[in-house]
Amino acid sequence: MGRVSKKGKKGFRQQGPVIRRGDQVQATTTDQRLLQGGRGSDWLHSDPWRVLRIQAEFVEGFGALAELGPAVSVFGSARTPKDDPMYAQAVALGRRLAESGYATITGGGPGIMEAANKGASEAGGVSVGLGIELPFEDALNKWVSLGINFRYFFVRKVMFLKYAQGFVVMPGGMGTMDELFESLTLVQTQKMTRFPIVLFGSEYWSGLVEWMQQRMLADGYIKETDFELFHVVDDVERAVEIILEDGRNGHTRGA
Repeated sequence: MGRVSKKGKKGFRQQGPVIRRGDQVQATTTDQRLLQGGRGSDWLHSDPWRVLRIQAEFVEGFGALAELGPAVSVFGSARTPKDDPMYAQAVALGRRLAESGYATITGGGPGIMEAANKGASEAGGVSVGLGIELPFEDALNKWVSLGINFRYFFVRKVMFLKYAQGFVVMPGGMGTMDELFESLTLVQTQKMTRFPIVLFGSEYWSGLVEWMQQRMLADGYIKETDFELFHVVDDVERAVEIILEDGRNGHTRGA
Protein backbone atom coordinates (compact mmCIF):
# COMPACT_ATOMS: atom_id res chain seq x y z
CA MET A 1 0.00 0.00 0.00
CA GLY A 2 2.80 2.45 0.67
CA ARG A 3 5.75 4.07 -1.06
CA VAL A 4 7.52 7.21 0.03
CA SER A 5 6.90 9.92 -2.52
CA LYS A 6 9.91 11.59 -4.06
CA LYS A 7 7.91 14.78 -3.87
CA GLY A 8 7.86 14.62 -0.10
CA LYS A 9 5.01 14.61 2.37
CA LYS A 10 4.30 18.33 1.90
CA GLY A 11 4.74 18.42 -1.87
CA PHE A 12 1.56 16.86 -3.25
CA ARG A 13 -1.64 15.25 -2.05
CA GLN A 14 -4.86 14.29 -3.78
CA GLN A 15 -7.97 14.25 -1.59
CA GLY A 16 -10.84 12.85 -3.62
CA PRO A 17 -11.31 15.38 -6.42
CA VAL A 18 -9.13 17.97 -4.69
CA ILE A 19 -5.41 18.36 -5.45
CA ARG A 20 -3.17 20.15 -2.95
CA ARG A 21 0.44 21.21 -3.48
CA GLY A 22 3.02 23.13 -1.48
CA ASP A 23 1.66 25.03 1.53
CA GLN A 24 -1.89 23.88 0.72
CA VAL A 25 -1.10 20.31 1.76
CA GLN A 26 -2.74 19.53 5.09
CA ALA A 27 -0.74 17.85 7.85
CA THR A 28 -3.27 15.02 8.32
CA THR A 29 -5.42 12.87 6.03
CA THR A 30 -9.21 12.93 5.90
CA ASP A 31 -9.39 9.52 7.59
CA GLN A 32 -7.11 10.72 10.40
CA ARG A 33 -9.34 13.68 11.11
CA LEU A 34 -12.44 11.48 11.05
CA LEU A 35 -11.02 8.88 13.46
CA GLN A 36 -9.07 11.04 15.88
CA GLY A 37 -10.35 11.07 19.46
CA GLY A 38 -10.04 13.44 22.38
CA ARG A 39 -12.09 16.22 20.81
CA GLY A 40 -14.82 16.48 23.42
CA SER A 41 -18.09 17.55 21.82
CA ASP A 42 -16.48 19.22 18.80
CA TRP A 43 -17.50 16.29 16.62
CA LEU A 44 -21.14 17.34 17.00
CA HIS A 45 -20.40 20.35 14.85
CA SER A 46 -18.20 18.71 12.22
CA ASP A 47 -19.18 15.05 11.80
CA PRO A 48 -22.70 15.65 10.42
CA TRP A 49 -21.05 17.50 7.52
CA ARG A 50 -18.62 14.63 7.05
CA VAL A 51 -21.59 12.34 6.51
CA LEU A 52 -22.46 14.35 3.41
CA ARG A 53 -18.92 14.00 2.07
CA ILE A 54 -19.00 10.24 2.76
CA GLN A 55 -22.36 10.00 1.03
CA ALA A 56 -20.96 11.88 -1.96
CA GLU A 57 -18.06 9.41 -2.25
CA PHE A 58 -20.46 6.48 -2.28
CA VAL A 59 -22.64 8.14 -4.92
CA GLU A 60 -19.59 8.94 -7.09
CA GLY A 61 -18.25 5.38 -6.81
CA PHE A 62 -21.58 3.71 -7.45
CA GLY A 63 -22.25 5.95 -10.43
CA ALA A 64 -18.85 5.36 -12.03
CA LEU A 65 -18.84 1.59 -11.57
CA ALA A 66 -22.51 0.64 -11.97
CA GLU A 67 -22.07 -0.46 -15.59
CA LEU A 68 -18.59 -1.92 -15.21
CA GLY A 69 -19.62 -5.52 -15.88
CA PRO A 70 -17.68 -8.60 -14.73
CA ALA A 71 -14.54 -7.62 -12.84
CA VAL A 72 -11.82 -9.01 -10.59
CA SER A 73 -10.07 -7.08 -7.83
CA VAL A 74 -6.30 -7.62 -7.77
CA PHE A 75 -4.43 -6.77 -4.57
CA GLY A 76 -0.71 -6.66 -3.90
CA SER A 77 2.21 -4.53 -2.82
CA ALA A 78 2.89 -1.03 -4.09
CA ARG A 79 6.58 -1.71 -3.37
CA THR A 80 7.07 -4.47 -5.94
CA PRO A 81 9.75 -3.28 -8.43
CA LYS A 82 9.34 -3.67 -12.18
CA ASP A 83 12.15 -6.23 -12.39
CA ASP A 84 10.51 -8.51 -9.81
CA PRO A 85 9.09 -11.73 -11.36
CA MET A 86 5.83 -11.08 -9.52
CA TYR A 87 5.42 -7.81 -11.42
CA ALA A 88 5.53 -9.73 -14.70
CA GLN A 89 3.00 -12.23 -13.32
CA ALA A 90 0.65 -9.39 -12.43
CA VAL A 91 0.95 -7.98 -15.95
CA ALA A 92 0.10 -11.42 -17.35
CA LEU A 93 -2.84 -11.71 -14.94
CA GLY A 94 -4.33 -8.37 -16.01
CA ARG A 95 -3.92 -9.39 -19.65
CA ARG A 96 -5.60 -12.77 -19.20
CA LEU A 97 -8.47 -11.26 -17.24
CA ALA A 98 -9.09 -8.80 -20.07
CA GLU A 99 -8.94 -11.57 -22.66
CA SER A 100 -11.49 -13.50 -20.58
CA GLY A 101 -13.92 -10.58 -20.50
CA TYR A 102 -13.16 -9.26 -17.00
CA ALA A 103 -12.20 -5.75 -15.96
CA THR A 104 -9.25 -5.48 -13.58
CA ILE A 105 -9.74 -3.43 -10.41
CA THR A 106 -6.73 -2.34 -8.35
CA GLY A 107 -5.88 0.37 -5.86
CA GLY A 108 -4.45 2.34 -8.76
CA GLY A 109 -0.99 2.72 -7.25
CA PRO A 110 2.46 1.47 -8.27
CA GLY A 111 3.94 -2.04 -7.96
CA ILE A 112 1.53 -4.96 -8.36
CA MET A 113 -1.37 -2.58 -8.88
CA GLU A 114 0.36 -0.83 -11.76
CA ALA A 115 1.36 -4.16 -13.29
CA ALA A 116 -2.17 -5.58 -13.28
CA ASN A 117 -3.56 -2.33 -14.70
CA LYS A 118 -0.86 -2.39 -17.37
CA GLY A 119 -1.72 -5.93 -18.48
CA ALA A 120 -5.42 -5.12 -18.65
CA SER A 121 -4.85 -1.87 -20.55
CA GLU A 122 -2.44 -3.36 -23.09
CA ALA A 123 -4.94 -6.14 -23.81
CA GLY A 124 -7.69 -3.63 -24.48
CA GLY A 125 -9.60 -4.36 -21.30
CA VAL A 126 -11.09 -2.05 -18.70
CA SER A 127 -8.41 -1.05 -16.20
CA VAL A 128 -9.87 0.39 -12.99
CA GLY A 129 -7.92 2.23 -10.30
CA LEU A 130 -9.49 3.06 -6.94
CA GLY A 131 -7.08 5.56 -5.43
CA ILE A 132 -6.88 6.70 -1.82
CA GLU A 133 -5.57 9.79 -0.09
CA LEU A 134 -2.22 8.81 1.45
CA PRO A 135 0.75 10.91 2.58
CA PHE A 136 3.22 8.71 0.65
CA GLU A 137 1.55 8.06 -2.72
CA ASP A 138 0.96 10.58 -5.46
CA ALA A 139 -1.69 9.73 -8.04
CA LEU A 140 -3.19 6.91 -10.07
CA ASN A 141 -0.78 5.03 -12.32
CA LYS A 142 -0.83 5.80 -16.04
CA TRP A 143 -2.39 2.46 -17.00
CA VAL A 144 -5.74 3.22 -15.34
CA SER A 145 -8.53 3.82 -17.86
CA LEU A 146 -11.27 4.38 -15.25
CA GLY A 147 -10.10 5.95 -12.02
CA ILE A 148 -11.70 7.25 -8.84
CA ASN A 149 -9.88 8.91 -5.96
CA PHE A 150 -11.29 8.39 -2.47
CA ARG A 151 -10.77 10.18 0.82
CA TYR A 152 -12.08 7.35 3.00
CA PHE A 153 -10.67 3.83 3.14
CA PHE A 154 -13.99 2.23 4.08
CA VAL A 155 -15.80 3.72 1.07
CA ARG A 156 -13.05 2.48 -1.23
CA LYS A 157 -13.24 -1.02 0.30
CA VAL A 158 -16.94 -1.24 -0.50
CA MET A 159 -16.15 -0.55 -4.16
CA PHE A 160 -13.51 -3.31 -4.23
CA LEU A 161 -16.06 -5.76 -2.85
CA LYS A 162 -19.28 -4.68 -4.52
CA TYR A 163 -18.10 -4.72 -8.11
CA ALA A 164 -15.80 -7.76 -8.13
CA GLN A 165 -16.67 -11.34 -9.07
CA GLY A 166 -13.47 -12.56 -7.45
CA PHE A 167 -10.22 -11.54 -5.77
CA VAL A 168 -6.65 -12.35 -6.69
CA VAL A 169 -4.28 -11.50 -3.83
CA MET A 170 -0.60 -11.26 -4.73
CA PRO A 171 2.27 -10.78 -2.25
CA GLY A 172 1.97 -7.61 -0.23
CA GLY A 173 2.15 -6.00 3.17
CA MET A 174 -0.28 -4.65 5.77
CA GLY A 175 -2.77 -3.22 3.29
CA THR A 176 -2.86 -6.45 1.29
CA MET A 177 -3.43 -8.48 4.47
CA ASP A 178 -6.22 -6.14 5.47
CA GLU A 179 -7.94 -6.59 2.14
CA LEU A 180 -7.46 -10.37 2.21
CA PHE A 181 -8.82 -10.95 5.69
CA GLU A 182 -11.72 -8.56 5.26
CA SER A 183 -12.86 -10.51 2.20
CA LEU A 184 -12.38 -13.85 4.00
CA THR A 185 -14.33 -12.59 7.02
CA LEU A 186 -17.24 -11.32 4.94
CA VAL A 187 -17.54 -14.61 3.08
CA GLN A 188 -17.05 -16.72 6.21
CA THR A 189 -19.77 -14.83 8.10
CA GLN A 190 -22.05 -14.86 5.04
CA LYS A 191 -22.21 -11.08 4.93
CA MET A 192 -21.27 -11.43 1.28
CA THR A 193 -22.15 -14.10 -1.27
CA ARG A 194 -19.31 -16.57 -1.61
CA PHE A 195 -16.94 -15.92 -4.48
CA PRO A 196 -13.42 -17.06 -5.41
CA ILE A 197 -10.44 -15.74 -3.44
CA VAL A 198 -7.11 -16.68 -5.02
CA LEU A 199 -3.78 -16.30 -3.22
CA PHE A 200 -1.09 -16.05 -5.87
CA GLY A 201 2.42 -17.28 -4.99
CA SER A 202 2.59 -20.37 -2.79
CA GLU A 203 6.11 -19.58 -1.56
CA TYR A 204 4.85 -16.31 -0.12
CA TRP A 205 1.53 -17.55 1.28
CA SER A 206 2.53 -21.01 2.55
CA GLY A 207 3.85 -19.69 5.87
CA LEU A 208 0.60 -17.86 6.60
CA VAL A 209 -1.54 -20.87 5.66
CA GLU A 210 0.63 -23.14 7.80
CA TRP A 211 0.29 -20.79 10.77
CA MET A 212 -3.49 -20.68 10.29
CA GLN A 213 -3.54 -24.48 10.42
CA GLN A 214 -1.18 -24.86 13.36
CA ARG A 215 -2.53 -22.03 15.49
CA MET A 216 -5.96 -20.76 14.42
CA LEU A 217 -7.38 -24.17 13.49
CA ALA A 218 -5.60 -26.12 16.23
CA ASP A 219 -6.80 -23.65 18.86
CA GLY A 220 -10.36 -23.87 17.60
CA TYR A 221 -10.65 -20.31 16.29
CA ILE A 222 -11.56 -21.38 12.75
CA LYS A 223 -12.96 -24.53 11.12
CA GLU A 224 -11.38 -26.93 8.66
CA THR A 225 -13.96 -25.82 6.08
CA ASP A 226 -12.64 -22.25 6.27
CA PHE A 227 -9.67 -23.38 4.19
CA GLU A 228 -12.11 -23.97 1.34
CA LEU A 229 -12.69 -20.21 1.16
CA PHE A 230 -9.48 -19.62 -0.79
CA HIS A 231 -7.14 -21.21 -3.34
CA VAL A 232 -3.35 -20.98 -3.41
CA VAL A 233 -1.88 -21.03 -6.93
CA ASP A 234 1.35 -20.26 -8.79
CA ASP A 235 0.02 -20.11 -12.33
CA VAL A 236 -1.82 -17.23 -13.98
CA GLU A 237 -3.87 -19.59 -16.13
CA ARG A 238 -5.01 -21.51 -13.07
CA ALA A 239 -5.94 -18.29 -11.25
CA VAL A 240 -8.09 -17.14 -14.16
CA GLU A 241 -9.61 -20.61 -14.58
CA ILE A 242 -10.79 -20.56 -10.95
CA ILE A 243 -12.59 -17.27 -11.64
CA LEU A 244 -14.12 -18.64 -14.84
CA GLU A 245 -15.17 -21.90 -13.19
CA ASP A 246 -17.01 -19.96 -10.52
CA GLY A 247 -18.83 -17.96 -13.18
CA ARG A 248 -19.79 -21.08 -15.12
CA ASN A 249 -21.16 -22.62 -11.93
CA GLY A 250 -23.50 -19.69 -11.51
CA HIS A 251 -21.82 -18.21 -8.42
CA THR A 252 -20.95 -14.88 -10.02
CA ARG A 253 -22.39 -12.09 -7.94
CA GLY A 254 -24.44 -9.30 -9.37
CA ALA A 255 -23.61 -5.70 -8.50
